[in-house]
Amino acid sequence: SPEQPNITSYDVTALAIITLEVFAGMWINAFVVSVLCISWVKKKTLNSNEKILLLLGCSRFCYLCISWIYSFLSIIYPNYLYVHRVFQLVLSIQSFLNYSDLWVSACLCVFYCVKIANFGNSFFIYLKVKMDRMVPGLLLGSVLVSLVLSIILFNETDKAISKNLNYTCQGHIWKASIRIEEHFFPIRFIVGLVFVTSFMAVIFSALLLLFSLWRHKRNMQTNCMKDLSMDAHIKAMKSILSFFIMYSINFIFLILSLIYYANEQSHVLFLIAPVLYAFPGFHSLILICSNPKLEKTMLRVLLCVKCK
Repeated sequence: SPEQPNITSYDVTALAIITLEVFAGMWINAFVVSVLCISWVKKKTLNSNEKILLLLGCSRFCYLCISWIYSFLSIIYPNYLYVHRVFQLVLSIQSFLNYSDLWVSACLCVFYCVKIANFGNSFFIYLKVKMDRMVPGLLLGSVLVSLVLSIILFNETDKAISKNLNYTCQGHIWKASIRIEEHFFPIRFIVGLVFVTSFMAVIFSALLLLFSLWRHKRNMQTNCMKDLSMDAHIKAMKSILSFFIMYSINFIFLILSLIYYANEQSHVLFLIAPVLYAFPGFHSLILICSNPKLEKTMLRVLLCVKCK
């Protein structure tokens, strides 16, 4: 078997931080999934917003779980991870769940934009009327696109590793001499395209929604209509703005992860990883606080825990 690499205090610290973030995010997303599943059983149906949140919570929970396994094995037991086909499989599953998270997040932002924003454009009005019917197709399309991209990633990674493995490697990838610049450029291009496409969908939707809410808020102030609707619009603007900032930071670190992964700078990657793993938990927490049903349930659960 290959020689076990030395585990430094830096690696242990990075793993501890990642573990805390991942398990916090898993609990938050498990809460979202549990509440929505209970509501689904009681009502026998889910509205479009709840369908998106349910799929988003499931994909994030699974993504955080497989990401922690990947980080744990890569630091503590790399011999079990960096094995031919095992590494490709884990990386592809993680990528599939990450792509699903990004696409479903983009679908959620587009859904909020279409349902809440108010524009007189005929195409926008058509989308507002048909959006509920389009949601299942958008979610299915997001999952299928993510699956296809993860399969492509698995095949390209397998080809690159197979070409560089030799008899001295004994099937262990971390001893193989892989020329990343030559073999992984198509993969990086595809992954980067996924990041940019989902990011642009979120950015345009968030900006349109913020502009619509700001315009509506200004009209209410002009007409002296200071009521509960004003507070609701201000709260919605704060939620969208916080998501806009968080998604922008997440996008920057995703691009950095592609760059430094290509240069095989693992220590830099472990600085980037905590930011990436914090996003699914923090964003889901914002979604809970902006959803009356989830917020009320969370407060009730916290009250019960405090009383006990």
